[in-house]
Amino acid sequence: MEKSKFPMRINKYLALHKYSTRRGADEIIVKKRVFINNKLAILGDKVRETDKVEVRFRGKQKPYIYIAYNKPKGIVTHSAKEGEQEIKQKISVKDIFPIGRLDKDSHGLIILTNDGRITERLLGANYTHQKEYLVKTKYKLRKNFKEKMEVGVKIEREKTKRCKVQIINDHLFKIILTEGKKHQIRRMCVALFQEVADLKRIRIMNIELGKLKSGNYRKIEEEELQRFLSEINLAND
Repeated sequence: MEKSKFPMRINKYLALHKYSTRRGADEIIVKKRVFINNKLAILGDKVRETDKVEVRFRGKQKPYIYIAYNKPKGIVTHSAKEGEQEIKQKISVKDIFPIGRLDKDSHGLIILTNDGRITERLLGANYTHQKEYLVKTKYKLRKNFKEKMEVGVKIEREKTKRCKVQIINDHLFKIILTEGKKHQIRRMCVALFQEVADLKRIRIMNIELGKLKSGNYRKIEEEELQRFLSEINLAND
């Protein structure tokens, strides 16, 4: 863990060190199971790199679960408003949470887990992992669309990182990103006078959506899981 990350909030520390999710960390702090330098921790405490943190669980910690889910359009990732449905209402597996977001109007692959370490390793600014999307456009793609997308597009005051684009036909392309700005692909298209008609995420690192039907999910396990964890430096944790 980088020195620049300290001091950090105790719930983030616990999530990064595989004890729980951040929300789960708050719960075990309230239950008086967390100690910093042998002193009972409270919500909002911060941890320095040299601090000794202990979690005194009763019984065994639950095994980690990793799920690949094909999110349908119209389902929100979390924090559903009145009249909306979110992923946790659609999946029967308990105590897991989605890693990152996928827009309500987008669909495709999202990873769910109870492993709090994954969030920072997959989404943190210090890490670059591939995410691949299949994008259908409202208008015919211009001849220079691929070139302009790949070198980076200025959206508001930022320029996106280089990416890889494969044109499939006049209204369809694949794009591989290594960053995840909010509504990035839609905003990139708008900057190039284009509009997204459909956006589907088909891969996160080595985890592929494949033939998984909309609304269904499957476990990530065995060699696929080991490769995934290895690529985010968790295989031997």
